[in-house]
Amino acid sequence: MIKLSRRSFTAMAGLATIGAAVPLRYARAAEFSFKLGTNVPESHPLNVYARKAAEEITQQTDGKFELKIFANNQLGGDADMFSQLRSGALECFTLSGVNVLSTLIPSAAIWGVGFAWKDYPTLWTALDGKLGAHLRSQIEKSGLVALDKIWDNGFRQVTTSVRPIVTPADFQGLKMRVPVSALWTSLFKALGASPTGINFAEVYSALQTKVVDGQENPPAIISAAKLYEVQKYCSLTNHMWDGWWFLINQRAWRAVPSDLQGTVAAIINKNAMAEREEIAKQNTSLKSDLAAKGLVFNDVDPAPFRETLSKSGFYAEWKTKFGEEAWARLEEFTGKLA
Repeated sequence: MIKLSRRSFTAMAGLATIGAAVPLRYARAAEFSFKLGTNVPESHPLNVYARKAAEEITQQTDGKFELKIFANNQLGGDADMFSQLRSGALECFTLSGVNVLSTLIPSAAIWGVGFAWKDYPTLWTALDGKLGAHLRSQIEKSGLVALDKIWDNGFRQVTTSVRPIVTPADFQGLKMRVPVSALWTSLFKALGASPTGINFAEVYSALQTKVVDGQENPPAIISAAKLYEVQKYCSLTNHMWDGWWFLINQRAWRAVPSDLQGTVAAIINKNAMAEREEIAKQNTSLKSDLAAKGLVFNDVDPAPFRETLSKSGFYAEWKTKFGEEAWARLEEFTGKLA
């Protein structure tokens, strides 16, 4: 028989009391455990609100469903995670329609047409309405589920280490990093730049070593990734809007009971709306913060850039690639482009 000292007994009793105080509500393993991969830094609002959603999902489902967040390309680059999503090795992935998703579904990139959107109200009316519904239907044909509310990345701005962008002529010969995407490459070629597709995880080093002169991202990304350390100018081009679909592997999602699906989807969509508000605030407030860190800002008139794209045949080319139906849905909100 093991004899316990008075001190040992007291310590064990204390531990037992602490253990009794810890809720056992979620002690059992979740019936459904989904991994979510993201491609932005931990501090980005996408991850902040995804974690809020994960906490709420655990609470509201009584621990039956858990969402594990793997931020900042922990599971690989966009192409890697997209492959994992399609195979079922990864259940969820927040992915831009303009990026690798467009290699499977070309029309998914249509929201990224250069200089198409004049403001957020127009954009959200389209993506929460007819245009978004059309794109979701295309995505679902590919064996993926796209939740209703798109997460915001923001309107994109151009930063460079060599000169500000004021007119289209300033793009001539500029070595620009762009995401690995045909639309991005096409846009900057049409403006006279020399675009190079580089995964986001390699952007800082590419700028630091002068492999490229510039890049383009919303202020929230520029701040979170500390790109201001390796760039001097930020031109407020608003040349493209981008965001993330919350994508789910269809086979994994179908295994979840419909009532649980409804709860999880509602919570994720609610947090997507909160993330949109935070991004809009940050992309305004961060300008002063980034200016204090050395970035030199300038405003840009979009009209000459849109004219350059029209003359170059950019809009006509992408109208053909996206198809009449998708293009008509876009122009219903943006006005005539081509």
